[in-house]
Amino acid sequence: MLSLKHSFRMAIASIGSSKLRSALTTLGIVIGVAAVIANVSLGASFSQYFTEEIGSVGNNFIIIQGKTANLFHDSEMEIVKNTPGIIGVSPLSQEVAQVRYISTVRQIEVQGVSEDYEQVANIRMESGTFIDDKDKYMAVIGHDVAYEKFDRKISDKNTIELTFTRSDGEQVTRQFKVKGIVASPETTFVQSGIEPDTRIFIPIATMNEIMGEDYYWGFFAAAASMDSINHVTDEVDKRLARNLGVPFRDLDNEDAKPYLLLNQAEILEDVDQLSDALGSLLTSVALISLIVGSIGIMNIMLVTVTERTGEIGIMKSLGYKNYEVLSLFMVESMVVGLLGGVLGIILGVAGAYLVDTAMNLPYVFPVDMILTGMLVSLVVGLLAGIYPANKAARMNPVDALRHE
Repeated sequence: MLSLKHSFRMAIASIGSSKLRSALTTLGIVIGVAAVIANVSLGASFSQYFTEEIGSVGNNFIIIQGKTANLFHDSEMEIVKNTPGIIGVSPLSQEVAQVRYISTVRQIEVQGVSEDYEQVANIRMESGTFIDDKDKYMAVIGHDVAYEKFDRKISDKNTIELTFTRSDGEQVTRQFKVKGIVASPETTFVQSGIEPDTRIFIPIATMNEIMGEDYYWGFFAAAASMDSINHVTDEVDKRLARNLGVPFRDLDNEDAKPYLLLNQAEILEDVDQLSDALGSLLTSVALISLIVGSIGIMNIMLVTVTERTGEIGIMKSLGYKNYEVLSLFMVESMVVGLLGGVLGIILGVAGAYLVDTAMNLPYVFPVDMILTGMLVSLVVGLLAGIYPANKAARMNPVDALRHE
């Protein structure tokens, strides 16, 4: 009776007798398993990175953006603010201003906000404090504005000059004292599309006064929790639509409404779908390597059966059953696959870590992928070894002994 332990020892001995051939045989499995594991790990890392980036915009945020000018006023802000589930809201306006510091002039995006923006948008200050509603000509500047945009660094309590161009072409210039500097860049997923650390914040009342306007570009609000954010968004939508004269039947028709609504949950869902689609594509490509690897194992096992035909004839003449010969070659095939899987797991983990480190991504490795990688390599070895092992088991002992 050929035991599993004995079969395993014979398999190791056979693999060891042809090290180079065995190494080349396992290469396809190594590459395939490594690629699958690395792609899954990178997909998880990108997903977490995007989630953290989107989270840095604000906690459970909801953005309401007007499609036309002069749409939102204080009455609409009160509607949003008084919607159940809303814990904070800031009106928004934005303009590109000509910014002068000492002798350097730059074109920079300026956002008018209220003091609540610091909380709802997760603003973290490096120095100084954020603007409040009592401020007039005070500004909070982004990290890049303070340290990169101008010839000399700007610190809080310095003065900058902002020149705005009104809709009638008139230019208005005002001096602003820097009240604080934002600690680090924020994400751009739902903002104006500019680099996040190039923003300048000023009181929205001051911006409206300078521009000669009394309306807001939109609102940045925060819901009480992620679980309720979709419900709260729908409620805001209903109330604004009713106030702006949008028929109830057109609530689901985005083209019929003069504003856009977007929340954190929707963005995360889109990002997750994109990450899953990209991960599936990369994993599918990696599976090709596994298929190639399985063909390689099958080919080498067929060669092994041919080389060991005499040995098979001796085993069968000594009374070894067909299933024992079958199990011997099946075990050898599975060992080859398993060795390739182990090396592939090590390579995949190391590769994912190096890429995550190089791209400053959070390192996320699903532990269950180790077990999956081992299982996949065993299954590949098993399937690839079925035909060669069956061929060996069904050999006629007399014909096998005559084989040269």
